[in-house]
Amino acid sequence: MSHSPIPPTHPPLWRNRVFQIVAFADLLQQLAIWTRNIALLFYVMEMTNNDPVAVSLLTMFEYLPIFIFSFIGGTFADRWNPKKTVIAGDTLSAISIGIIALCMMSGLWQAVFVATIVSAVVSQFSQPSSSILFKKHVPEEQVGLAVSITQGLMSIFVIVGPIIGTSIYTMLGIQYSLFVLIGLFLLAAIIQIGLPSSERSTESANSTIMQDMAEGFRYVKRNRNLVVIAAIFTLIGLAVGIIQPLDVYILIERLGLHKENLQWFYAVSGIGMLLGGLLAAALSSRIQRFAKTVMFLGLLILAASIAFEVLSRWVFVTASMRFFVGITEAFLQIVLSTFMIKLVHADYIGRTNGILAPLMTGGVLIGSGAAGVLMSSTSLMTTFFISAALVAAAACISLQLSFPSGQMTNEQETKAGMAKKESVPTM
Repeated sequence: MSHSPIPPTHPPLWRNRVFQIVAFADLLQQLAIWTRNIALLFYVMEMTNNDPVAVSLLTMFEYLPIFIFSFIGGTFADRWNPKKTVIAGDTLSAISIGIIALCMMSGLWQAVFVATIVSAVVSQFSQPSSSILFKKHVPEEQVGLAVSITQGLMSIFVIVGPIIGTSIYTMLGIQYSLFVLIGLFLLAAIIQIGLPSSERSTESANSTIMQDMAEGFRYVKRNRNLVVIAAIFTLIGLAVGIIQPLDVYILIERLGLHKENLQWFYAVSGIGMLLGGLLAAALSSRIQRFAKTVMFLGLLILAASIAFEVLSRWVFVTASMRFFVGITEAFLQIVLSTFMIKLVHADYIGRTNGILAPLMTGGVLIGSGAAGVLMSSTSLMTTFFISAALVAAAACISLQLSFPSGQMTNEQETKAGMAKKESVPTM
């Protein structure tokens, strides 16, 4: 009778080169995205005299390419070298923004919509590669901590990003905001040169794109948890899409503040996300044992916060709701991200993300397109109540998730399926 092998010991996570590079590059990308979002939001509002339909269209143009290209990008991410993919993605983002800046200097202000579209398309090929790098180069027992830390660090830039974006736009205008974006994306690309190379799997090398896509759908369909998460993503996407373009109107209509104060409410939300990320990092092992409870309660808190936010006429109450939303979002993101990375086979991470992400972005796209019309035909309060109801419905559906300790992981299922094809008995 053989003795159980001693679990291997790994160096501390902070010494992992892949974790260091991916985390820092993600921070630069998040700062660039927030700078872009704030600058373009204010610019479009000024050019259209605060038209809510134009603001909602800006969000719609951001998510339309994600909806269209997410699955395609995820499929290619599973096939391509992740190092080359992330470097190429950030480089192309910088080049595209440079071209848009030249167009705007020629007087074509509508090019801001094109900037959003191009950036969103490129990101769909590079974002899944970060999860693939974690899966391949971070020990499994450290994945939860890695996700928690990266989410917590990103929250810092959720705080700093809107403030920097507002400052650059207020003092220097839209063109200098775009120049900052170019520098951030180029710096991220340079840093990621230090990542190790990973060759594509033999299976993907011998298959076609269409075969990979079909296998990705079958992989998600046969896993009940992923199907439940798909329904949750769709409802949350609709809810977020409805209210995201209208956040600024909470300040204008309910609180009587100027639109430039939006940065401080984003900062409060970012502080909540930072705290939530730090708490999740400290409790990473325990969170996974109570994943379903965390999901259910987190979604209920999110729904209640959305409702209370629009009811409030007091800055302190509205800011408090933003803070709780930040904490909740951090926990939900960390639970779902860790679950996906740990239980989805490395060869399917891109496609799984490419199937689930469009459901959320499709919901955001539909919600964003309807946001301006809903607000104009009903009221800001009714629109936010609809969003809260959708999140509450997602909370109820989350009770269908199952996280038993003895559950076979997706990676084990894949190996078992391959073994059956080879007529090898499995346990």
